Amino acid sequence: MIKNNRTRHLIYGLLLATAITLVCFSKLTKIPDLWLDDALYQQDRSVPGDIVIIGITDRDIDQFGPYGSWDRTVMARALEVLGSNPENAPSVVAIDIQYSSHLDEEGDMRLANAAEKLGNVITATTATYGAKTTFGSGKVVIDYFSVLSYEEPYEELKKVTTQGSINTMYDDDGVLRHALLYVEPDGGRVYSMQYQAAKLYAESKGFSIEEPPTDARGHYYVSYSAKPGGYSDDLSLCDLINGEIDPGYYAGKLVLIGPYTPGLQDSFVTPIEKSDMMYGIEYQANVIQMILDGNYKTEVSDYIQLGILWIVCLAYFVFLNAKKLRYTIPAFFIGVLASLGISLALSSLGYITHAFWIPFGLFVLFIFSLGGHYIRAAIERQNVTKTFERYVAPNVVSEILKEGTDSLKLGGKTVDIAVLFVDIRGFTTMSERLSPEEVVFILNQYLSMTSACVDRYHGTLDKFIGDATMAFWGAPIADDDAVYHACMAALDIVKGADELSAKLKAEINEEIHVGVGVNFGPAVVGNMGSERRMDYTAIGDTVNTSARLEANAPGGMVYVSRSVIDRLNGRMKYEPLEKPIKLKGKADGFEILRLLGPEE
Repeated sequence: MIKNNRTRHLIYGLLLATAITLVCFSKLTKIPDLWLDDALYQQDRSVPGDIVIIGITDRDIDQFGPYGSWDRTVMARALEVLGSNPENAPSVVAIDIQYSSHLDEEGDMRLANAAEKLGNVITATTATYGAKTTFGSGKVVIDYFSVLSYEEPYEELKKVTTQGSINTMYDDDGVLRHALLYVEPDGGRVYSMQYQAAKLYAESKGFSIEEPPTDARGHYYVSYSAKPGGYSDDLSLCDLINGEIDPGYYAGKLVLIGPYTPGLQDSFVTPIEKSDMMYGIEYQANVIQMILDGNYKTEVSDYIQLGILWIVCLAYFVFLNAKKLRYTIPAFFIGVLASLGISLALSSLGYITHAFWIPFGLFVLFIFSLGGHYIRAAIERQNVTKTFERYVAPNVVSEILKEGTDSLKLGGKTVDIAVLFVDIRGFTTMSERLSPEEVVFILNQYLSMTSACVDRYHGTLDKFIGDATMAFWGAPIADDDAVYHACMAALDIVKGADELSAKLKAEINEEIHVGVGVNFGPAVVGNMGSERRMDYTAIGDTVNTSARLEANAPGGMVYVSRSVIDRLNGRMKYEPLEKPIKLKGKADGFEILRLLGPEE
């Protein structure tokens, strides 16, 4: 049986681990996974002042007019200021604006001349991606990442500048987590503006950089270093043109020029701060800083992570087998914290993992185990209840289950109860002349009858003592009419015994007659016995008196005490005994009465 349980648990573990792995593989957990990764891996930090952003802001539009009306002389004037003193010139200038066609010859040439004079100017190119179908060798190939068109600076500007692509690629949830290292128009390769700027800047400072690791499409993970506004000192193009920026501020640095106002629609949602849009020029700054720092992250293969996830889930589920909550709850939290800690540690080493997968798997398995635990407990509780009710009255079982384990402790309390005893007259003599099978046959039917009568009037069936039955009313559940219910049960038992006697006479030619005693008074009710074996019962003089009343009652009669009659308030007929009986242990004057039945 144990082996079967373990095998079954292992099969469940295999199925659940596989199901969780498939859920993660199918990307159903992608959104919470991405958001947890963002919270863990994207952290704002202090950045060096090597990158200077000069934005095209609302102040520029106020001074130069609507952006769409600008000619190239505005940008030309800005480059002329940057290159006016070679000693204070920036090392690199990257312009995050597309100049793909001629506007007017004077402005175009002025911009090209200013860029040539300044040197190390990077201008923007843009590729348009889409699906492209090719036919050949009897096959149709569709490339969904094909460059359909490509825009680059007009010829004069192109000759005197370095080109860099400004394409950006959102993740599926619209968040900019990756950068594109290059585009490949017409079979050539053009690197991104970020990479070109970092490369030229590094060369000007006498060091080299490495290309970031990319996937097959040229994408790589971006480790942001600053939130929106983190690279900006609120400098505008007009500040530069008007001479309001100290040349020492940008001398020898990497200068980025680009839109910095919502009206120019160049802003993105980034993982480091989703509630605040980041301008494209700030995104460029973050990527450039990452390249300069060499702070590259490699995204670990999904297949490797899925394999680890499957193993961890299976191992955790095997661990959960038959464990109590005091072990499984700490194990769950320790597992989650350890998983997140490992993800952070791997991130510091340059590896990006799905931080959500293992905590998700552990949570699902924990909930499944918790549910199974409560289902098993409920089934066991039900089984125990059904079994226990065979030995103890159902109301006692209910009270124990309601009060919890405290009700299972030894001890009792004094309450007023009505106590009933009943047994068969001449049972010993009958047992001597009948076979054991016949005795058991009679006894089982008789005890079933007495039990049914007690239950019908909501009494507590205490115990069977041979052919005797003991029951009481008023505990463990209070009964405002305990005496009346006990008396009605006693009368029903006498009637039931007569019916059973007629049945037995016809079947095995035997008759039975019962005597019943009922008393009312205080008694100690509770768990009596030892820690290993106890009974829920009542003890005291009230109980003893009830037993003696029953012992003296002839067959077919119910003897009660005066305390019983006094509480019936005239609802039962009774009569005194023709020959008064003195009960053992009772003083003279203890009145015994015969109960006849309810008043009509």
